[in-house]
Amino acid sequence: QVQLMESGGGSVQAGGSLRLSCAASPDIRTDYVAWFRMAPGKEREAVAARYSGNTYYADSVKGRFTISQDNAKNTVYLQMNSLKPEDTATYYCAAGLIGGSWYSRYTYRHWGQGTQVTVSS
Repeated sequence: QVQLMESGGGSVQAGGSLRLSCAASPDIRTDYVAWFRMAPGKEREAVAARYSGNTYYADSVKGRFTISQDNAKNTVYLQMNSLKPEDTATYYCAAGLIGGSWYSRYTYRHWGQGTQVTVSS
């Protein structure tokens, strides 16, 4: 079964850290992979991506978030440091290139169910 499964979300205070994981089933390639987030009342936005051999970050998370991957485990990570209340959202892993830019939700074929991150002030 083709799937992505996120884990690692939770509740932290501002300034804290979390590491999200996204485990991909063996038939999903993770050479094009991204993390998105969606806060209540807002559009889904790209946070970070590994795309065409490059790494990209949204301006709002540069210097605080790091995307990485373990190819042996087919798992992608998002290390989130110096968390802010505005980082509160459901975070989604996406993989599999359809076509388009790294930050577009329409670029990726497969999506996880999401994991909640809540940052309190």
